[in-house]
Amino acid sequence: MVVKTQSKGRGIIGLHVGVSNVRRYFPKGTQAIELQLGHLRIQCGLKADFWHGQPDIYDPRLCAWLDSRHPYSETDRASISMAMIPADDNSFQLQPMSATNRVRPKLPVTAN
Repeated sequence: MVVKTQSKGRGIIGLHVGVSNVRRYFPKGTQAIELQLGHLRIQCGLKADFWHGQPDIYDPRLCAWLDSRHPYSETDRASISMAMIPADDNSFQLQPMSATNRVRPKLPVTAN
């Protein structure tokens, strides 16, 4: 699934998952998920608002990891698309889109 980074300002960065992704990938009532950030694994709690129109994940460790890879300045708060790949039950790998969005070579067209 594609998610986007989201800045709340003052160095608080999280992930905006999106309502349709919540319905598709998160069993109702899940209280926490595990995020695999390279070799780091963290458990992030999901607030009640996650299920009610605010599908965002904020955690200080996630914020630090995102900021170390994509530093935000006060003037540049553009969101970055990330791939959140289901791994196990309530576990996801988080990767930059460039690592997962490789272009497949076109197959040659053969005449019949």
